[in-house]
Amino acid sequence: MLAALLASALPAVVSAQQSAAPLARAFGAREGISQVSLSPDGSRVAMIVPIGTRGNALMIADPAKGGMPVSVMQTSGNPERLISCQWATTDRLVCRAYVTARNSNLIEAYTRLFAIDADGGNFKLITARVNDHSLYFHGDGGRILDLTGDGKGNVLIARQYVPESSIDRVIQRNDEGLGVERVDLKSVQRRPVERAKRDAVEYITDGVGTVRIMGIRPTAGTGYSASEINYFYRKLDSKTWEPLSKLEILGGRYKGFNPYAVDPKLNVVFGFDDYNGRQALWKVALDGTMKRDMVLASNQVDVDDLIRIGRHQRVVGASIATDFRRPEFFDTELSALSKALGKALPKQPLVSFVDASTDESKLLMFAGGDTHPGAFYLFDKPSRKLAEVLPVRAELADVPLATMKAITFPAADGTKIPGYLTLPVNSDGKNLPAIVMPHGGPSARDEWGFDWWAQFFAARGFAVLQPNFRGSAGYGSDWFADNGFRSWKTAIGDVNDAGRWLQSSGIARQGKLAIVGWSYGGYAALQSGVVDPDLYKAVIAVAPVTDLAAWKQEFFERSNYPQVLQMVGDGPHVREGSPAQNAAAIRAPVLMFHGDLDLNVEIEESRLMDRALRSAGKSVELVEYKGLAHSLDDSAARADMLERSDVFLRKSLGL
Repeated sequence: MLAALLASALPAVVSAQQSAAPLARAFGAREGISQVSLSPDGSRVAMIVPIGTRGNALMIADPAKGGMPVSVMQTSGNPERLISCQWATTDRLVCRAYVTARNSNLIEAYTRLFAIDADGGNFKLITARVNDHSLYFHGDGGRILDLTGDGKGNVLIARQYVPESSIDRVIQRNDEGLGVERVDLKSVQRRPVERAKRDAVEYITDGVGTVRIMGIRPTAGTGYSASEINYFYRKLDSKTWEPLSKLEILGGRYKGFNPYAVDPKLNVVFGFDDYNGRQALWKVALDGTMKRDMVLASNQVDVDDLIRIGRHQRVVGASIATDFRRPEFFDTELSALSKALGKALPKQPLVSFVDASTDESKLLMFAGGDTHPGAFYLFDKPSRKLAEVLPVRAELADVPLATMKAITFPAADGTKIPGYLTLPVNSDGKNLPAIVMPHGGPSARDEWGFDWWAQFFAARGFAVLQPNFRGSAGYGSDWFADNGFRSWKTAIGDVNDAGRWLQSSGIARQGKLAIVGWSYGGYAALQSGVVDPDLYKAVIAVAPVTDLAAWKQEFFERSNYPQVLQMVGDGPHVREGSPAQNAAAIRAPVLMFHGDLDLNVEIEESRLMDRALRSAGKSVELVEYKGLAHSLDDSAARADMLERSDVFLRKSLGL
């Protein structure tokens, strides 16, 4: 019923000769739910849903009773937007908002925590207020560590303490750094739990109100963060911190035990560490013995996801992504339930548990697949009833979607490169206009499932290949190598070999091959045009890095500057691997998109590339979106980007 009420009418898939506008609007629309939470008693669902083109709203629904969700509050998205809202009690939520704005030439971003009743009343700011005596401004408004589950609305919050000036004051406050406090969400009374520590960067609780793990990241005299985090733990009923592990940050990959979650019943901490060159899940005893056991490993890929459930974030499993993501549950009941629900929803085999009531009798879950964008459901264990909460993309309800197939193709040196191939609906997979779509990151990878970007191009008649080139995350340390920047020659070589395979296999029509990418994928698209100018006949880059040296300098005033330097490195590969420094080599026409509030890759990267291409007499267009960040989280902007991309590709490829 909710789906029918919220879905907008859309005609059947238009042919390649018709306007792309209807499909651009449908695929460009933001997801119907960006975050969701289940009340402690399991009766109500809190959802953050899109409002307008870039705003969002907190809405409350009672799936068992049906009817429309009720709006509790709204944000414009310009500049503030809601990030998350979690139930603290059956009638009160704690939420996090994010703000990005430009102050002269500086982009500023900060977060704020607040509490609100389920009916929209009793709004209280939780983030500690800055006053005239604060020595500086800190953008981190706090993070919820633990809902505690006491039913009284007391939560544990990690917050940054800022020292205050002692001038004209009797009491001087010197606390500085990350600490933990217990906050009553009704009265906003605070009680310190962990004194602020200047170099602390992380705290992990046991899910029931006790801090057990602390991460310390030393700060050099320059003010930059060190490339290591030292973790400490506490035994039960102890106040003494004892060494747990050292985690090194090496060019985007970690070395050492990285703790994630504490199980209070087992008295262990679960985390990730290396096993035979790939990341595995381990558990370490917190009783003083430091007994260490491997929980899950794979000889193909990294174990990269910990599955937790409910208000106490109970660890119930982990997952790995080979050809598609597979959960491995430690909880036998959830394992059987996951399999049964996957069979009950045949087009939605990707089943995940998102939240649970306090007693876990009711489960909030998501199910989706490659040809189904997915929907959220509420499952009642005692009655075995499954009720849909809301579809993720109601606008696509009547649009046939293309299947995504896991494939491998050979690189020039014979290495088999994994990837995903999406072909237009009802296509024989031959003699098609085609797109190579490298992913962002580069410390990331593509996975099987619904992809709005790839699906749009497939709906417009293109074959789309998404390669997990060497330099991608998820396949172990050897595959990651020195990451896609330091090892760009190998990474870009694999990307271009993806294009050559599309041609040699007969999937791509000769002369009708393009490359499209976002973030690092945009960098790869541009650099592929430098390395092999005749391979692609059109290049689209969204929010791309274009000059490696300039990109490093963007982080000069940020604490992670040394880590970015390490990721990119120094030497001839920096200039050789910068598209803006080699723009004259590119022959294909270039189309770029960029938001002017991008903190990941500043818009000057695209402007620099635009100037370099124009100076070299090349065909280029740069589209700038005002007030948008790296993700271009705006339905109108995304629809515009898709429609412009379609027109550009058809013109450039002569379709």
